[in-house]
Amino acid sequence: MALYEQLLHLEQTKRFLQNNGVQNIDFGLILGSGLGELATEVENPIIFNYKDIPHFPVSTVVGHAGRLVYGELCGKKVLIMDGRFPFYEGYPMETVTFPIRLMKLLEVETMIVTNSAGGSNPNFKPGDLMLITDHINITGTNPLIGANDDRFGPRFPDMSHAYHVYGQEVVRKAAKEVGVELQEGVYTGLSGPTYETPAEVRMVQVLGGDAVGMSTVPEVIVANHSGIKVIGISCITNLAAGLQANLNHEEVVETTQRVKESFKGLVRKVIEIY
Repeated sequence: MALYEQLLHLEQTKRFLQNNGVQNIDFGLILGSGLGELATEVENPIIFNYKDIPHFPVSTVVGHAGRLVYGELCGKKVLIMDGRFPFYEGYPMETVTFPIRLMKLLEVETMIVTNSAGGSNPNFKPGDLMLITDHINITGTNPLIGANDDRFGPRFPDMSHAYHVYGQEVVRKAAKEVGVELQEGVYTGLSGPTYETPAEVRMVQVLGGDAVGMSTVPEVIVANHSGIKVIGISCITNLAAGLQANLNHEEVVETTQRVKESFKGLVRKVIEIY
């Protein structure tokens, strides 16, 4: 898609949301597999099904509701993506990251990105919550490939602090206040949809990755390019290949259901004290 056409679509989507009640936003949130229950706690919600939003694709992954929720959470105005558009569903990167550029146009300054991930760090266990301190991109691509639009950001954006330093401090403080044992580590993004092989997990460990997943990295790259501050939290839903017998999506959803109260409590506290 040409830059002009993409910007036109973004402006049309922006106007649609604003004309239907979306105004000031304190936080943008992206909720990963099985973590969407937080969206049901938004007060005075305005809910948009993805299929009803101009130029929005539809998420088909189990555990992704496929709706945009605007309202109040912990006294702050939030815009929540309850479900994302993974690269492995065949969407081009410009579609995967369309909502991030939309948030930029809606003047979102801080974004909380969550995901379900496999633990490649042998000290992790299913149900742990991990503060993302950095990431490794081995998806095989980059969402900024192609002509750059200077209205969003520079041609060569700095990724030294892709995950906002102050935001990390807030998550640590919030975890202490709500009594959550918080892990920290590097998230490794792969393309999916296959789970990683044991050999790939060993490679990730050598590279310094503590968790593996199929999302987040493209979104964070575009957010960083756009000047949006990012806070990242992973729910470790299983141990990565080679560290447990087998992997399946049902376990991912089951684990997120088990830890959903801790997850919601942590995110709510982050929003409250940020």
